[in-house]
Amino acid sequence: PTWNGNEFLLADGSRAIIRTLTPLRFDPDARQLDVEIVLHGHGPLSAWARSADPGSPVALSGPGRGYSIDTGAPAFLLAGDESAIPAMGQLLEALPREVPVQVCIEVAHSDAVLTLPAHPHAEVEWLELPADGTPGDAMAAAVQRTDVAPDTRVWVAGEAAAVQRIRRYCFEERGLPRAHATIRGYWKRGRAGDD
Repeated sequence: PTWNGNEFLLADGSRAIIRTLTPLRFDPDARQLDVEIVLHGHGPLSAWARSADPGSPVALSGPGRGYSIDTGAPAFLLAGDESAIPAMGQLLEALPREVPVQVCIEVAHSDAVLTLPAHPHAEVEWLELPADGTPGDAMAAAVQRTDVAPDTRVWVAGEAAAVQRIRRYCFEERGLPRAHATIRGYWKRGRAGDD
C-alpha cells in the first residue's frame, strides 16, 4: 500500500487493513523492529502472522500518540489484558524507578503469563479470566479494589466495554481527574476484524 498522508491505500484504491501494535524494540542501525502478535481467532493480523515468512511484506507507519509519563507522580496503576502486555512492558521500563507501580493483567489462560521488565517497586498481579467470564471482568474488579493515592496516574488498556466500565469508575465514582488517567479500548468483544 501507499500512504496518502491520511491512510494506506492499495493499488485498486481500497483501504488496507490496519492494526496498531506496540513496538517492543527498535534497532535503527539494523533496521529491525520487534513486535508481539497474539494469535487469536481468524482476524486479518492473526492470519498474516500465521502465514508470514521472513521477507513477507508489511507497511508501517508511526509513531502513534504514545503516553507522556508524569515523572512527578507519586504512584502509577497499570491495568490491561493480553493485548496491553507489550505497552505495559514498555511503561515498566520507562516509569521512574523510585515510584510504586501496581500492575493488574488479565489473561485468558495462565500460559499467557510472561516475564515483564523488572521495576524495583512494581507489584504485578496476573488475573486469570474464569472460563465463563466476560473479557475485562477480572481487570475491572482488580482496578476497583486497588487502594491508590489521589494523585496516582492510571493507565488502562484492553477490551473496549471493560475499559469503558473502568473509565466510569475512575472518573465518576472515584473522582480521579481526567488528566491523571489514560484509558484506551484496544479491541471489541465479538468483532472478529475486517474480512
